[in-house]
Amino acid sequence: MEKIQHNNIKVNGINMHVAEIGEGPAVLFVHGFPELWYTWRHQMLFIASKGYRAIAPDLRGFGDTEAPPSATSYTAFHIVGDLVCLLDSLGLDKVYLVGHDWGAIIAWHLCMFRPERIKALVNMSVVYKSRHPSVKPVELMRQIYGDDFYVCRFQVNVGSTTVITKLFSFISIIIMI
Repeated sequence: MEKIQHNNIKVNGINMHVAEIGEGPAVLFVHGFPELWYTWRHQMLFIASKGYRAIAPDLRGFGDTEAPPSATSYTAFHIVGDLVCLLDSLGLDKVYLVGHDWGAIIAWHLCMFRPERIKALVNMSVVYKSRHPSVKPVELMRQIYGDDFYVCRFQVNVGSTTVITKLFSFISIIIMI
């Protein structure tokens, strides 16, 4: 792990923490929720050993990347914009893209918004699902999965202490299963 380089890069008005290793064609890894670049550490080492440059940022609001205070700063446009600015900052025209969970959703959007920047996409655990024309995504998730679905649980602004307590309770339940 000590071979992985860590940098903070100014992108799209925020400082983004980025982990990198290797040389060659670039592979951009996009983490899920509630994860960090660290999710990809083993894949990064393997990919780098095969002659690729592995890049894994902490997304906006995660880990050591800045967290803008407004919820309106976390749209797919903002997060995709962060990744496009990251590619520009690193001097990369195109990358192989790998996404997991929430990162897969962002990866789909990056491919749709900026297809000329992507060589190929590999997504894990989340298939592409287009938006329903008249139902908001969270409302649809509530209808299908109920209020206890993790995405629905974190929609209420109740303060960070309550959210963190609920998050750790939720993670503890999952680990026990």
